[in-house]
Amino acid sequence: MDSYPKSPPAPPPEAPREPILTLPPALTAYIVLIAVIHLRVLLPPEMENWTIDVFGFIPKRYDTTLLDVTFPGGAGAKVWTFVTYSLLHANLTHIGFNVLWLLPFGSALARRFGAIRFFVFMAVTAAAGALAHLLTHEHAIAPMIGASASVSGTMAAAIRFAFVKGSFLSFSRGDAEAAARVPALSLSRALRDARVLGFLAVWFGVNIVFGVGSLAIGAEGASVAWQAHIGGFLAGLLLFSLFDPIPRPRSDAADASSVDQSGRV
Repeated sequence: MDSYPKSPPAPPPEAPREPILTLPPALTAYIVLIAVIHLRVLLPPEMENWTIDVFGFIPKRYDTTLLDVTFPGGAGAKVWTFVTYSLLHANLTHIGFNVLWLLPFGSALARRFGAIRFFVFMAVTAAAGALAHLLTHEHAIAPMIGASASVSGTMAAAIRFAFVKGSFLSFSRGDAEAAARVPALSLSRALRDARVLGFLAVWFGVNIVFGVGSLAIGAEGASVAWQAHIGGFLAGLLLFSLFDPIPRPRSDAADASSVDQSGRV
């Protein structure tokens, strides 16, 4: 018999590589948009100030007692600044704080809602934040800028499903797509969940500390518009169901599934 050398064993298949960028496209586009708009800081100072005046949210713009004072942007700015202010930021630190919180909460929400719902949600929560700021700063002339109200809205919306078994803050989570699509808790059930209540207590406590203590952020020492944060947060919490495409079972199975395999709630 002739003997033939045995062929070498086939190498094992390579494990799939994790993509470098795992953010959903909608959130990536939102962050890129904020970064591109921030290039306005390269403009001459007078042009940069004009941009803030036209697209920032200025409560005094809506003061009906002003008869002879006009603001750049005219009547149109009274409409678009309810949203456009959220795309402007004071500096890179300001952007960094907002993006840091958007990474977990915004990612889950963008995956769950899809691009269109996500962008509309960000606009609605921004407008809610602006309204809260207007009601509490009726005669303020300082422009408000930043995405913090929308970021707060994403955090509030995400906690409606974040602690459900398999979601991204549960003890036994699935992959990113599955974690973002678990059935959400009803609002009444969410407000009875100990982890949700703990999250609410910490979130409101931090914002009250910022407000009462008049703490400031950024190199320029700009004060935190904490009332806008609360406005965006409440809008995200209460309006979540209007945007959520994932149906909740009639039997409220989402409530039952909020208990992890470890038995902890």
